[in-house]
Amino acid sequence: MKKIFSNKYIRFSLILTGGILLGWLFFHSPHSGEDKHDHAAEASQNKIWTCSMHPQIRMPEPGSCPICGMDLIPLNQSITTLDPDAINMTDEAIQLANVMTTIVSKQKPVKDIRLYGKVQVDERLLQSQVSYLPGRIEKLYVNFTGEAVSRGQILAIIYSPDLITTQQELIETASIKQAQPILYEATKDKLRQWKLTDEQIVSIEKSGIVKNNFEVYSNTSGIVITRRVNNGDYVSSGSVLFDVADLSHVWVMFDAYESDMPYLTKGQEVTFTFKALPGINYTSKITFIDPVLDPNTRVAKVRAELNNLGGKLKPEMFATGIVEANLDQYEDKLVIPGSAVLWTGKRSLVYVKLAGTDEPVFKFREIEIGPMLGNSYVVLNGLTDGEEIVTQGAFSVDAAAQLEGKPSMMNISGGEKMTMPGMDMPNDNNPK
Repeated sequence: MKKIFSNKYIRFSLILTGGILLGWLFFHSPHSGEDKHDHAAEASQNKIWTCSMHPQIRMPEPGSCPICGMDLIPLNQSITTLDPDAINMTDEAIQLANVMTTIVSKQKPVKDIRLYGKVQVDERLLQSQVSYLPGRIEKLYVNFTGEAVSRGQILAIIYSPDLITTQQELIETASIKQAQPILYEATKDKLRQWKLTDEQIVSIEKSGIVKNNFEVYSNTSGIVITRRVNNGDYVSSGSVLFDVADLSHVWVMFDAYESDMPYLTKGQEVTFTFKALPGINYTSKITFIDPVLDPNTRVAKVRAELNNLGGKLKPEMFATGIVEANLDQYEDKLVIPGSAVLWTGKRSLVYVKLAGTDEPVFKFREIEIGPMLGNSYVVLNGLTDGEEIVTQGAFSVDAAAQLEGKPSMMNISGGEKMTMPGMDMPNDNNPK
């Protein structure tokens, strides 16, 4: 009995050993039994994905940006920002946002002052043609505005009852001038006051004929800019018949705002063009600056003078002038483009590119600016020569800073990151 039990035990052991051996032969891998990790998958899981346009986006898996829908890119985590208040942007984000920088330098401060005005008649060459005789306009020889007249030209014929009476007095007193010389001379003086020449007076006295009509002559040459009478009108002594302007020399009257007045001085050179005469540049000097501002428009008149021998310049033509004012008091100051400055209403800010980083890193800085020089500003304080600032795309950099919770234009001290709807939600391509 003991022998039979022993044989069964041996047979069971052999069967168990054989089963184990067969199992090892079928299921044993020829490779090493060491557990291997999928390092690529682990690296992919540890990598952070971001958006080139919205660097505040951080995703554990690739996909699309929940803000703009662009494909996410791996975040270069080797970049470290030394300044916690600075904003770090990728090269892709810089290109897409069209961010450009410029090195700050000292320049000659020249302020371009743009002036707008019109051509006007030189007031010194404007004369009124008047009638020295009281009477009725029998005939006008100048019938419309814009007609050219010359000195000594007949402008009108006047019938004057008062002049007829005075001529009769002259003829009568001439016969008794030996006995009444004072009366005779008084009559002649009266005729002289009506602008009759001595030759005309002698002719009337010798002929004994009374003239009913007398001519009115022009005392200047120019263009009739105003006609004030018509045929048949009655005029008194001194009434204006025409306004005649000599346009061989004209004024260009510009409007200067009160903010530009400190930079304008008499004698400065002004270059201007006329809309009606494209391609032609004129140069003159400022000859007069109105000391009083218009209370309604807040502008003062600035005058330049110009010869107009060809007659191309017409009164009321629009003109655009440029005055380059040298600001010697700001000679040692920096000048930056106006596009670099961000305004908050109280402060002026720029974004400075930090040196010594692999990829662009920017930090905002408050500066004090001086006068505007066309498209640029004088910097009084806040920047040093050689620093690099953002001159294009500053709003994009500031938006990235706001979303990152870094100090920015609207948040000087920084704070919590700005969030947008859907930023923390998984995207459709990579649901969590």
